[in-house]
Amino acid sequence: MLPPFLPYLGLSVVHLVLLSIGPDWSVTATKALLMPALMLAVLLAAPRPRGAACRLLIVGLVFSWGGDVALSFPGDGWFTIGLGSFLAAHLVYLALFLQLSRGAGEVRLRRRRRLPLWALIVYPVWFVGFLALLGPHTGALLVPVAAYGLALGAMATLAAGNGPMLATGGALFVLSDSVLGLGRFLPGYDFAGHDAVVMVSYLAAQGLIALGVVVHLRVGARRSAALGRPAPATAR
Repeated sequence: MLPPFLPYLGLSVVHLVLLSIGPDWSVTATKALLMPALMLAVLLAAPRPRGAACRLLIVGLVFSWGGDVALSFPGDGWFTIGLGSFLAAHLVYLALFLQLSRGAGEVRLRRRRRLPLWALIVYPVWFVGFLALLGPHTGALLVPVAAYGLALGAMATLAAGNGPMLATGGALFVLSDSVLGLGRFLPGYDFAGHDAVVMVSYLAAQGLIALGVVVHLRVGARRSAALGRPAPATAR
């Protein structure tokens, strides 16, 4: 299962190195290749037939790719497009994690899992603090940023209910976007390792989310086979 993810891992390392040494065009180019590499890994590693959960993951990665590309360009217009694309990605991930937590589709043999108490406390507190700190500096982007923060926190909360790998992926996504938001909106913010922290946590988040979903699907497929059941109708 792991070999299909090695190109994504290698490309991530190359991108992080180029982030430090440049040139700028190489950073932009490698960034645009990251999510396609992860999509390919998912398609190669996920069990067949690929059902709704796998398709949702791919759609989420497509929207993430759109956000990566948009945020590579300067200007508020591109930032808004990128924000919207990642908002769509988080909404898709919400649907995906809800399906996993309910044990639906390809993974419907799993027991339902409850959301951990820590996630129900930490992420609402994070959202209130996030909005209180950055809200006064977002100007006309207050509503989009608030909507994005709400979707991000909800995504991470649902991810926490689907095992340690997805919980860690969701938490790292919150970390990445929080640091990104500080750099974009908070006056006087200055952190030399800003870009590295944003990208390391983001790449780890996406990788863990993709790998975690594939693990869920493969476990569901093995349990179906062990019980001698046909593939769920939603998986066809």
